[in-house]
Amino acid sequence: MQFLIADTFTESLAKLTGQEQKAAKTTAFDLQMNPANPGIKLHKLDTAKDRNFWSARVSSDIRLILHRTDSSILLCYVDHHDVAYKWAERRKLETHPKTGAAQLVEVREKVKEIIVPVYQEQEAPAPPRSPLFNGFKDEALLEYGVPEDWLDDVRLANEDTILEICDHLPAEAAEALLDLATGKTPSRQAKAIPANPFDHPDAKRRFRIMKNSDELERALAFPWERWTVFLHPEQEKLVEKDFNGPAKVAGSAGTGKTIVALHRAVHLAKTNPEARVLLTTFSNTLANALQIKLKRLIHGKPRLGERIEVHSMEAIGQRLFKLHFAPAQMASREELADLIRGAGEQVQGHNFSLHFLLTEWEQVVDAWQLQTWEEYRDVVRLGRKTRLPESQRELLWKIFSKVRQELTHNDQITPASMFAQLAAKIKKQQIHPFDYAVVDEAQDISVQQLAFLAAMGSSLPNALFFAGDLGQRIFQIPFSWKSLGVEIRGRSRTLKINYRTSHQIRMQADRLLDSEMADVDGNKEDRAGTISVFNGPKPIIKLADSLAEEIKLVKNWVGDCLAKGVEPHEIGIFVRSKNELKRAFRVAQELGAPFITLDASVKTFKGKLSIGTMHLAKGLEFRAVAVMACDDEVIPSQSRIDTISDEADLEEVYSTERHLLYVACTRARDYLLVSGVEPASEFLDDLLP
Repeated sequence: MQFLIADTFTESLAKLTGQEQKAAKTTAFDLQMNPANPGIKLHKLDTAKDRNFWSARVSSDIRLILHRTDSSILLCYVDHHDVAYKWAERRKLETHPKTGAAQLVEVREKVKEIIVPVYQEQEAPAPPRSPLFNGFKDEALLEYGVPEDWLDDVRLANEDTILEICDHLPAEAAEALLDLATGKTPSRQAKAIPANPFDHPDAKRRFRIMKNSDELERALAFPWERWTVFLHPEQEKLVEKDFNGPAKVAGSAGTGKTIVALHRAVHLAKTNPEARVLLTTFSNTLANALQIKLKRLIHGKPRLGERIEVHSMEAIGQRLFKLHFAPAQMASREELADLIRGAGEQVQGHNFSLHFLLTEWEQVVDAWQLQTWEEYRDVVRLGRKTRLPESQRELLWKIFSKVRQELTHNDQITPASMFAQLAAKIKKQQIHPFDYAVVDEAQDISVQQLAFLAAMGSSLPNALFFAGDLGQRIFQIPFSWKSLGVEIRGRSRTLKINYRTSHQIRMQADRLLDSEMADVDGNKEDRAGTISVFNGPKPIIKLADSLAEEIKLVKNWVGDCLAKGVEPHEIGIFVRSKNELKRAFRVAQELGAPFITLDASVKTFKGKLSIGTMHLAKGLEFRAVAVMACDDEVIPSQSRIDTISDEADLEEVYSTERHLLYVACTRARDYLLVSGVEPASEFLDDLLP
């Protein structure tokens, strides 16, 4: 007999208290071990339309809903008695007549009202919207997985009601209809109808067969992390696909790139038992987050985890440098600034600012590890648009050559030189510290970090896998991956289903970016056509006349979120820089709410509000996010703009500042507030419809 678990079960389990979850898990394990155990009190639900629904008593008030046949038991739902029974009365398990996929379908006649009215101040009623799918035949809608009972409702759906309708449909049907509604042809490939409806790719995204108690334990260990068990078919393809060279998964915020990266690392370790896998990203903060997620994904399989190492790029670089050379004596940014200032004072005849000299060093000289005047003279200065005649470059090189001499004299290196030396060592001695590398947030890795990765295996099948979004690039200037031997053309895929952010928040945040973005090598990421799988309230964008008024506004909004049942650790408050943090602190202090200030050392958020800069929002997610202090001269940062010596460089500043606001806004799942003090950031005009 097959024993299965549905995503609706893990979702409902996550909403119970800790003690209730423990009792429900015990009942689930008992059912798997022996469904006929007389100690399990089963009750057939005669009031349910589907006569195969049963309830199992967990406690005096908690009931587990299961679907039971001669060949299978499916865990469907768990909740308090009345809620659990009502859920079962409104569902039925069926095999779709066209696709052959198993679906939990909401019983249409039990849904008394699914349309939320929209009230508008107007003198006369607005004209009715035209139905979106009125011209579609039943056969066409069935092809997309629409249940037969819902055909009439789908055909009548219009722009105002489509999202509410989709909330009641199986995921594959909802995704296809949202594609059609936005003018996109759904990518539905003909699939052979399997003998077992649970084996259909669309069914696997919501049902999983539990082969033993270990698998069930892993599935129930972290019920709020549904991605550990259930994957979209497009994600699963990328996880398991064999690539004959470097590959990349792209997609806007919330489309599951990190999830694919995690599953990819585990898949490589599972299918290559002797392999060493590196799972990496650009910061310690994100590496910590990846480590936590990996532990949840491989729960109960410590030996598998031993072969997957999770480090930030700099951390793994320092470890390998120590192994092959000596402990790295890293020059800090402050020390480099002092060296550059001193060298600049020794070279006469220039008027370059310290900021320009420092960024020229970081983004050109050090980034590309230029060692000679000829290399500096001839380098293509991608991302550095300030025009420099050769005479000025000569003066600059005199400064930078002195900086190099001082670094050598002090026995210091930079992160870029560390990775350059490692890459050279790997190439020369054919060292392979890892067989595979999976890189998350790849849009923000540096030139020499990529050169290091390329040395490990840019031409080997499956050796390099990247996950990233050009729209979230906030740290690195653009550069050519192809010039470093990393060619992803033809091996890049873009995810289009957003799981983290509501339709309303995603639509608003997307206004900050272009619908299509391209890297230096011409690889395009088409952001158009991305859809969210769930609905939510509209984001709130409000401006205040004073700091005190904004703090009161945000305090009241956070208080409302808490009153709606949002937990403190599910709320994030973000500002542009450390200069604005005190405004966020005031919100928490006036609320009397405990909070943490985000940094690389934060390991737990439980019971506290999270406060931090937009840069530290990267890779995090919350049910509710307040983005504060979006004032004029705060974002885009006036201090960055003031350092620009050529107006052409403004484009890069404005681009990364937009990306930064986009990152902060898309950390929100359900609720988003964007606030500021008049005069407001010009970006807020772009956020509004």
